[in-house]
Amino acid sequence: MSDLAVGDLVIRKKHGGDVVFKVMGRETDAAGHEVYTLRGLHLRLLADAPPDDLERVDAEHLKEEIIRTENVHNDSLRRVMMRRSMEVEQREFNRAEPGNKKYTFFDVPGRVLHIDGDEDYLKMCLKTYAQLNVQAEGRYIAEEKQPDSLLALLQEVRPDILVVTGHDALIGGGKKGFRDINNYRTSKYFVRCAQIAREFQPSRDDLVVFAGACQSYFEAILAAGANFASSPTRIFIHAYDPVFIAEKVAFTPIGKTVDVSDAITASVTGADGVGGLETRGKFRLGMPKSPY
Repeated sequence: MSDLAVGDLVIRKKHGGDVVFKVMGRETDAAGHEVYTLRGLHLRLLADAPPDDLERVDAEHLKEEIIRTENVHNDSLRRVMMRRSMEVEQREFNRAEPGNKKYTFFDVPGRVLHIDGDEDYLKMCLKTYAQLNVQAEGRYIAEEKQPDSLLALLQEVRPDILVVTGHDALIGGGKKGFRDINNYRTSKYFVRCAQIAREFQPSRDDLVVFAGACQSYFEAILAAGANFASSPTRIFIHAYDPVFIAEKVAFTPIGKTVDVSDAITASVTGADGVGGLETRGKFRLGMPKSPY
């Protein structure tokens, strides 16, 4: 029996140690073999592996992984802040035209409800929303329980933007496999959440929905009613991808359509990992700003 324990950080030797995982549990398969269930440390991926394929992450490998993730996060934050600065400058320039009366404005970006199947990821995402000045409510709910909890949360929070994410994986291949929802670990729950969101609010502009995780059934999630989803080419997506998509929607003016290519570019993994539909933004300017 392996000496690995729940919470240990490991890599899969057969995959060249490309992804760092956290051990979530140990099971016995139908043949009586020991199998460990795994969740990506920074990628929204579910996997399993036998003990002889697993190796604990050494300190240097883990350090490199953390530094790489922090660099990705910080670069994405910098791009967002640069874009915001340019948008503010443009608004100020437009107000400065002759005949425009000078008022002090205040910002009202869209509000987010973020439901995540990974508690650690949820904490990371909520911290990032705060850094981006996006008001967000977060709930940790296992993927299979998300559909049962969603309607009550939508009624309670009344968000402008809904993010439903966690972990997923494609477990079947071939052309037929890609189109069979039973070949995905959790895509059926994301599909059902998109359907429930549309039953609650049919308009894709009134409630903007992002749903999915690593290798999720992109086409089925969009067809169920999501505005944005993962993963068009069934690649892994980053823990922060849903956050940066939501931010772009939250800060696009209500009178404009979110440029889909800009929204995708704002994500970490890009068009291979996330995609979506033209969607009206949720950002509003208010005036005048109260001195109190």
